[in-house]
Amino acid sequence: MSKAIIMHETGGPEVLRWEEYDPGQPGPGEVLLRQEAIGLNFIDVYHRTGLYPLPSLPATPGMEGAGIVEAVGEGVSEVRVDDRVAYAGLPPGAYAEVRLIPAHRLVLLPEYISTHQGAAMMLKGMTARYLLRGCHKVKEGDSILIHAAAGGVGLIVCQWAKHIGATVIGTVGSREKVDLIRAYGCDHPILYTEEDFVANVAEITQGRGVDVVYDSVGQATFTKSLDCLRPMGTMVSFGQASGSVPPLDLSVLSVKGSLFLTRPSLMTYTSERQDLLAHARDLFEVVEIGAVRIDIKQRYPLEEAAQAHRDLENRRTTGSTVLLPG
Repeated sequence: MSKAIIMHETGGPEVLRWEEYDPGQPGPGEVLLRQEAIGLNFIDVYHRTGLYPLPSLPATPGMEGAGIVEAVGEGVSEVRVDDRVAYAGLPPGAYAEVRLIPAHRLVLLPEYISTHQGAAMMLKGMTARYLLRGCHKVKEGDSILIHAAAGGVGLIVCQWAKHIGATVIGTVGSREKVDLIRAYGCDHPILYTEEDFVANVAEITQGRGVDVVYDSVGQATFTKSLDCLRPMGTMVSFGQASGSVPPLDLSVLSVKGSLFLTRPSLMTYTSERQDLLAHARDLFEVVEIGAVRIDIKQRYPLEEAAQAHRDLENRRTTGSTVLLPG
């Protein structure tokens, strides 16, 4: 029998248990997928702690992976047995050697992308796509601020925005990460532990402010991020690694320059299959031409998912991380 990470309750990393698991056979519209790699993402932590509740417990977390189709259920037309595929988003259940998944959530991997890369790039890369082309359509000459710039989404945003022709400002928490994000296209790294990023942004933009802020940190950065925006700029809050953003008096957006505020999710932006395929196509294109590199910075055996979560939460990871079955 295959194995998976099973959660019987929410809590710390210790609730992630390595147990025997039988996914069963695919029903109508489903695929049985033997996974070769699973992506690690901060939303997995939210599911583990119960901040974003899973539908029921016990459950297998994980929102991103890639592998080989082993069997298909009745009515499946999107993929065939032996296809190399990847996915990101609902339903959860990625932390498994073998899993069932709806066929309409799968994307065929091009030959030039390995399954390990696929697992490292789909959720983070398609998130970068909706940030740069959905929430605010970044164009040449724009200036952006990306928090947690050395993370999985951050490194992709830095490269992709630079490819578009934007000026990229990024915040990080260590000097090593300053060098890292500079190598990935960030024009102006800011070490937020030693510098005031609001003052730095004002200096870099000559007092104008940036066109858009991308903030996955949340509580620790949200309010000051509003002060980095130009009038009618866009604040994109897409995570809360430091804690939830407190209730906001919407009149603040008017006072600070008629700002726009959005709290998006990948699941909404890719809920329709044509949108999922469009996001994947654009991501594959920038990877193929070399504008975006997908470098896997950390690899853990799947059974050590708890340690991977500890390292992620303690900011010991950079870029993309994958969990490897078997």
